[in-house]
Amino acid sequence: MASFLGSLLRAVPGPLRRAEQGKRAPLTTQRTLLRHLLRTAAPTEWGQRFNFAAIADAPDVIAAFQERVPLHHWKDLREDAARVRDGVPDVFWPGRTTNFAVSSGTTSEGKVMPISEAMVHHNRSFSLGVGLNYLAETGRWQFLLGKHLTIPGTLETDPERPNVLVGEVSGILAAYAPGFFRTLLQAVSEDVLEEPNWRRKLEAIADHAMDQDIRLIVMVPSWAASLFHILIERYNARYNANVQTIGEIWPNLQVFISGGVALDSYRDLLEELIGLPRLDFIETYGASEGFFGFQNDVHDPALLLHTNAGVFYEFVRMDELSSANPTRYTLETVETGVRYATFVSNASGLWAYEVGDVVRFTQTDPYKIVVAGRTSEMIDKYGEAVFGEEAREALQQACQQAGVHFAEFHLAPRMADTHQPPAHQWLVEFKTPPADISAFAQRIDTYLIEVNRHYRIRRESEVFARPEVVSVPPGTFHAWLRATRDRVSSQTKMPRMSEERHTADGILDLARNNA
Repeated sequence: MASFLGSLLRAVPGPLRRAEQGKRAPLTTQRTLLRHLLRTAAPTEWGQRFNFAAIADAPDVIAAFQERVPLHHWKDLREDAARVRDGVPDVFWPGRTTNFAVSSGTTSEGKVMPISEAMVHHNRSFSLGVGLNYLAETGRWQFLLGKHLTIPGTLETDPERPNVLVGEVSGILAAYAPGFFRTLLQAVSEDVLEEPNWRRKLEAIADHAMDQDIRLIVMVPSWAASLFHILIERYNARYNANVQTIGEIWPNLQVFISGGVALDSYRDLLEELIGLPRLDFIETYGASEGFFGFQNDVHDPALLLHTNAGVFYEFVRMDELSSANPTRYTLETVETGVRYATFVSNASGLWAYEVGDVVRFTQTDPYKIVVAGRTSEMIDKYGEAVFGEEAREALQQACQQAGVHFAEFHLAPRMADTHQPPAHQWLVEFKTPPADISAFAQRIDTYLIEVNRHYRIRRESEVFARPEVVSVPPGTFHAWLRATRDRVSSQTKMPRMSEERHTADGILDLARNNA
């Protein structure tokens, strides 16, 4: 065991450090990191365009950077990203880039981000560091004695560029996994994980893993529920059994590491499906642009922001995001309780780039955040201004009060007609629907009235009706994804909110056809 742990530690050249949890250390780390990124990229096209060398030498590097380098969005780098993919070197970052991550965000389909070798190194260190932190914080080392089940996204050779790999960032990370992990810990072989059809992949994973001693799972929580249902069904069929939970198949399962989508939407359902008296959940926060934070305390759902993972952070208040020249906050100036849009500069050569996520700091010593949704994840069709975070919490509160669990949801406007004012329509895929769907809708309404003054004013003035909740059959949301996406993978995300009816109407059509 000692030699194995030594191999783990040697594989993490930059592990997550307790020293970063002081108030000043992250600020110093971020300044130092920004100077390093700028000096490294100074010879590139973007480095010369903005004179990175001069910025890096400025006494106040952050002020100089914010003065000379504007905030960027995908449209600002789309053409240069395509050139990098065609093999042009030294555009954003020194050298040629051969790994590209296809963003799976609902508002960013089609974005293909360059991932440098330096960024791969940072991402791998982060991922291994999460496990080491768990080991240090809990002392529960038994997960190292069994197998680990990880389901990364797809990664394929670009058909027009034989030396280029394109896929999801988790697939890129898996391709660079340490040899000891593949040999000693990974439960499922690479040929199974490379199956392109997602349903067949889950079935093959269930068949290969059901008889193994699985102790750790790394997976997107929305797809874990699907895998668990398939696993229970196929296990019972193989052994003529009647197991009801994953814990009966994998009794030593100890920890579930989550990423890709918000864990809190699925945790209650997963705990019920797994059925073990103690299972630790660790949520991570990563994207194509980098790995940003992780749950360093299993008892605190907030995520520790990692300040030395090759990413320099800037934040813009959501109420200032649409202004021509918004204030750019750093860790030194952020406040708790405020919703911020996140902008990053990283070791792949993204510069002051909008990630598209909204975060809220729960504390600043150490820096901890919760992900409050996407910058586009707000429904304000009638001035109600309901954010994604509020919608998820409203649904979770209603589920807790009704004693039910949901798997998926989508929120859209229900238009006014001659008989009623407009309202919100919630399409929800329950494990078991509530007995009184009208009372369930009332609970959602009550919560939003309490927490959102815009919503409350419109409800009190009766220009906005009580929400409608529609229960759709299990599997409807995934069927919609398969019908509307060229490819469905572990990181394909369901759009949670829309001011248009396209998604909602498609889901309802599927539900009616399958009724």
